[in-house]
Amino acid sequence: MTTKAASPSPHIDIESLGFDAGAHLLVKQALAALPVGGVLEVRGTAPGWAVQLADWCRSQGHGCERPADAHGVARVSRGGLQSGRWRGAEPTGAIDPRQPGAVAQAALPHWGLAARGATVEAGAPVQHFRLVHKDEAWSDSAADLYAQAVAAQWNPDEAIDWSQPVDLPAPVEQAIVQLMTYMIENENAALLVPARFLGQLHPHFREMQAALAMQVCDEARHIEVFTRRIRHGGSSPALSTAGGQASLKSLLDEPDFSVASFLLSVLGEGTFVNLLQFLQAQAPDPLTRQIARLAARDEARHVALGMSHLLYRLQQEPDFRHRLAAAVEQRFDALAGTSGLNEEVFDALVLIAAGGLSPAQVAHGYAQVQQLMRDMADGRHAKLVRLGFPPEQAARLAALHTRNFM
Repeated sequence: MTTKAASPSPHIDIESLGFDAGAHLLVKQALAALPVGGVLEVRGTAPGWAVQLADWCRSQGHGCERPADAHGVARVSRGGLQSGRWRGAEPTGAIDPRQPGAVAQAALPHWGLAARGATVEAGAPVQHFRLVHKDEAWSDSAADLYAQAVAAQWNPDEAIDWSQPVDLPAPVEQAIVQLMTYMIENENAALLVPARFLGQLHPHFREMQAALAMQVCDEARHIEVFTRRIRHGGSSPALSTAGGQASLKSLLDEPDFSVASFLLSVLGEGTFVNLLQFLQAQAPDPLTRQIARLAARDEARHVALGMSHLLYRLQQEPDFRHRLAAAVEQRFDALAGTSGLNEEVFDALVLIAAGGLSPAQVAHGYAQVQQLMRDMADGRHAKLVRLGFPPEQAARLAALHTRNFM
């Protein structure tokens, strides 16, 4: 292709290249440099090039004056973006979420799977997602938390020294096995809840989608390492209670994304961070302490994502606090007939902190578990106050949180 600048209008020569072999790319690129209404002169020598040019211009919404003969010059006037095939096309915000108006208040069904910021052709198929409103699905911190999660990913084979032998008294090792069994079923719930909402979330909110996807990956890895810790001592999983399963089922049954985030990520996983920190400090073997440290770091991000989303929603809809309080109360009432934290898990925590079965060791372990319970309640209270609950109401709701921790 040659371009001449002497002509009053931009001029290209597509030479012998036909429109059946890519000549439209040359014309398209030359037109892109012109304003709407600008004229481009086109010359060519391929058989039928002028007819092909006119047909292409018609399909793209550009004007075209064909030459009088095959050796003449065609004049193409650039049409607007909304002409021809792209008439009625619709923008979908902007790629940078920090740009004003970049993230729509409601993602439209016919935007479908388009990248945010793309222009969607009219007639695109309608795709229904349940979470389409920004208020119910957004977090201003999601992009940053996703980036942190990507940077903090760890490989269980490399980050944990599995060569460390397990040489604990049998009752203490069995206590760790019981606690790991309990933690696996809780992490199963923590994986399934965000996974369920991922399929309901409109891709327009891609930062939240990505952050939730990383949360699912984190939980899958935790399940793996807790399972490996059980097997490392030569054991099989221990006991799972009906009350614990009922508590977790109430999380899976919650249909509202914000409420589920509140119950799972803020209250449940917030409490779980305390549990993992307890293990990091009290576990009698370095392998368990190492696992707890890595998992706690991940869980803290999950709590931050849930808090960020809820702070955003409550800023838009302050009365939503009533819905959150009601969810805690309803869950408490629904689980009132269950046993909550099973005796085996409580005893396991005492034994882990004790490290042995002498009266002095058990007394120490019991005191440490009581402090853990206080730390958990204080943590829930602090998060509720940060979400705008009055201190008295926050204390009451913190006390109503399920005894099963999650």
